[in-house]
Order: sequence, then structure tokens, then C-alpha cells
Amino acid sequence: MEQRQLGRSGLRVSRLALGTMNWGLGTDANDAADQLVAFRDAGGTLVDTADVYQNGHSEHILGGLLGTVVPRDDIIVATKAGAHRHDGPFGTGASRGALLNALDGSLRRLRVDHIDLWQLHTWDPSVPLQETLDALDTAVNSGKVRYVGVSNHTGWQLATTATLSRTTRTALSSLQTEYSLVERTAEHEIVPAADHHGLGLLAWAPLGRGVLTGKYRTTTPADSRGAHPHLADYVDHHRTERASRIVQAVFTAAEGLGTSPMAVALAWVRDRPGVASAVLGARTSTQLTTSLASEDIVLPPTIQAALDDVSATTDTGPAPG
Repeated sequence: MEQRQLGRSGLRVSRLALGTMNWGLGTDANDAADQLVAFRDAGGTLVDTADVYQNGHSEHILGGLLGTVVPRDDIIVATKAGAHRHDGPFGTGASRGALLNALDGSLRRLRVDHIDLWQLHTWDPSVPLQETLDALDTAVNSGKVRYVGVSNHTGWQLATTATLSRTTRTALSSLQTEYSLVERTAEHEIVPAADHHGLGLLAWAPLGRGVLTGKYRTTTPADSRGAHPHLADYVDHHRTERASRIVQAVFTAAEGLGTSPMAVALAWVRDRPGVASAVLGARTSTQLTTSLASEDIVLPPTIQAALDDVSATTDTGPAPG
């Protein structure tokens, strides 16, 4: 698998990343192990999790696989902090206390001595930004974190954070945001801001929360996230008439190329300007293997242009967090 520079940092990551939000929910430890091995064997290196995924169980599962199922040094471990974990005094937010407490918890669950990429999960307007960035600097200086980034920031939030981070010794390396054929609002402000500040873009939900696979075209499969009581709204966000037109175009392109709609949708976002890696959130190892097949797909310019056209949007609002 192709390895790409993460923005202007020295870190190189695989252009497809393994997301673990389902680990501990629809994916048990055995399935997670199969996914991690398949991903590593395909040349994948970047594995993304968060301290709030299944109340930390996602990190716990990953920690049990590192050094046992795959060597720790084969994997770039990325996790996040700052979202609500519990109601205690250090259970949420981007204060120094909350972040450093969250970092220690992630290290314990992941069973590692450092995190390769530590990301602010969301913007916290209640904490002075300098305090937040000082905490990131402390984490790096302690040796517990190698690189830092942010997630789910709007354009102005990203630009403000990236600018101020230059006053510390630890500049941002990445931004994680939703980006797909059905969610392109990041292109209006977020992508240009990331490019200006030299940040690598990590695209989450590159398959439009599953909609771009076509599985929801006529029904909702019983074993899908769309049928799960806790995830139905997450999927329904992109079940629109506009999305239906885009899905049809993706299917047409897939038929012409002799590949899957999943591979077409992934190849499109994977090769967008500024994207360092597209984060795959597979539920099963079979789904992941199908997604990894997109590595061999290069979209011809005519198909690229057709998909650009059918998915174009003038919406200037922020991408949903």
C-alpha cells in the first residue's frame, strides 16, 4: 500500500487507515484481530481509534492485539481525546487536566508507552486555546506522544488552532474530518485551511457512512449499521435524494471499470488533493478486504469528472461533527 507524508510532518502513513469505531460494538476481539492482520498484510500502517469509542473498549481491544497479533512497531497508533468520557472533573473537554488524564487512560488501555498521533476529538470553546495547546506540548515533551492533530474542527477553528500551535514547540500535523462524495462541504474552508497550514487530511466516513456502497438503495439490511438502534441516525443523515443520484453514478462507474461501488467511492476520496489517508470503518474482515481492493483502482479522468459533477455542492456550511 502506498505510504504518504502526513502534511509537512515527518510521519508517513498508509493512504488507507483502519478505523475502529465498531470495535466492541458490532466487531468483537476475534473479528478485530482478523481485520488488523488483513490490514497489516495489505501494507496498511495507520490505525485510528478514540478514548470514547465504546467507552474505551475499542482502545482496549486494540491494545490486546498490539505485540501479540501484530508487532507494535508495524502499526501507527492514532487515538483522540477531549470528547465526553464521564461526568467526573476530568472526564470531558480540552483542559490541561482532562487531556493529560485522558492520555494516561489511553496509554493504559492500548498497553503502549507512547501514542504516534494524538488528536483533539473536537473543539472546546470553554477552555483557553493556549491551555489546550500547552497540554499537547506537554504530552509530546514527555515522550508519551509523537505527533498531534485535531478532529472535527471547522475552517476557522482549524486555522486558529494551527496558527497558535506555531507559538509552541509542537505544531499540528493533521486534521480529521468527514469527507466523501456525499459530504464535500469540507472543501469550502477546511481543506484549504489544512493545505495552507501544511496539515495532512484524514478523511473519515469515506463511504458516506455506508450509503455509497449501495446497501441502502432499496432496503435496510438487518445486519447493517442502519438497522442498529444506536447508529441508524448516523446512517440516515446521508440517505437523501441527492445521495441516491450519487450512488447511481458510483454504480455506473463501477460497472464500467469492472469493480465494486465501494472501491470507486474510496478511490475518489483517497486521491483528493490534500488527503493523506481515508479511514475505513469496516464491521467485518470481509468488508475490510473488499475495501482494501480499492488500492488497485485508479479512476480515469472522465469518470473522476463525472463523479465530481454529480456530487458538486454549493453548501458552505461546516461539515457535521
